[in-house]
Amino acid sequence: MNAQSVQKEHWGAVKGKEVSLYTITNDNGMKMQIMNLGCIITSLFVPDKNGELDDVVLGFDNLQDYLNGHPSFGTTVGRYANRIKNAQFVMNDSVYKLTVAGDGTALHGGNEFQDAVWDAELISTENGDGLKFHYFSKDGSHGFPGNLDVYVTYLLSDDNAIYATFEADTDKDTHVSMTNHSYFNLNGAKELIYDHKVMIDADTYTEFDEDITPSGKLPPLKGTAWDLSTMTRLGDKIHDIPLNGYHHCYVLNKEAGEMKKAAEVIEPNSGRKLEVFTTQPGITVYASNGLEDITGKYGVAYRPHMAICLETQDLPDAMNHPNFPSTLLKPGKKYSETIVYDFGVLE
Repeated sequence: MNAQSVQKEHWGAVKGKEVSLYTITNDNGMKMQIMNLGCIITSLFVPDKNGELDDVVLGFDNLQDYLNGHPSFGTTVGRYANRIKNAQFVMNDSVYKLTVAGDGTALHGGNEFQDAVWDAELISTENGDGLKFHYFSKDGSHGFPGNLDVYVTYLLSDDNAIYATFEADTDKDTHVSMTNHSYFNLNGAKELIYDHKVMIDADTYTEFDEDITPSGKLPPLKGTAWDLSTMTRLGDKIHDIPLNGYHHCYVLNKEAGEMKKAAEVIEPNSGRKLEVFTTQPGITVYASNGLEDITGKYGVAYRPHMAICLETQDLPDAMNHPNFPSTLLKPGKKYSETIVYDFGVLE
């Protein structure tokens, strides 16, 4: 990439802090737009089989619409992705009560990272050009213990891959699980996602209760309508699944910390494909089942099944289930996880 691959424009201000929109363009013309409010990916222009660019993520074209509230379009999620049952956990003989969402759980860390204006620094690496964001989450924020020093890096490579790295350290025992919450539609949101074909490398999932938090059981996917262990057209099974479609955390077939392909998505009409690699143990697949009454970019009315989220993460509510991989971060240790969204076209 060249020195002009990242451009910055003023998008507004939040609580006296400047919000900037950054545009990163690679040598193929692929373009990622991301702002320092919530480290939100606002647009992602990706070539199709004919080389034509389309924006393949949902979102808004102005800051105010994000400030009015939204279902985590493109945001960086933390301190803890997904739900925590009863909005609390016990650690070191203390009960920590967290910010409660409408369903009685703690959801996405109370949207702390989504609502924060992050510091941003332009960087250039062997994996591409992009931005390194920084945020300091104070001890007790949304009920979580420990001062958490957080860095998030988003890079765009010349082979049309996005590298997202999440890093944090703490001065007290705490729990951390971070992800990106982009809503993908590989046909540019021209149609619903029913023709998208998806494969997830997982044989088990986190069974959930009525509040969509894990029961603690990790049953097999085989025989369920939400089994995605082989390439599956989403429209074939989506209406047979409770909660109006896919909303499950899949336990990936991988070793702890191993960087491995977790998911593949194919959109046959545009010819686009997306491969997702991660070091994390799980991936929540959400088919935007509750999406409605929102007008997004280009005047498009968003509705259920308009997009699919592929949220690689630690398992939800892990601190309340000793049989789940631990999310405990201790002083002197570093939280570090990576996601790669690798875009291509069908051959």
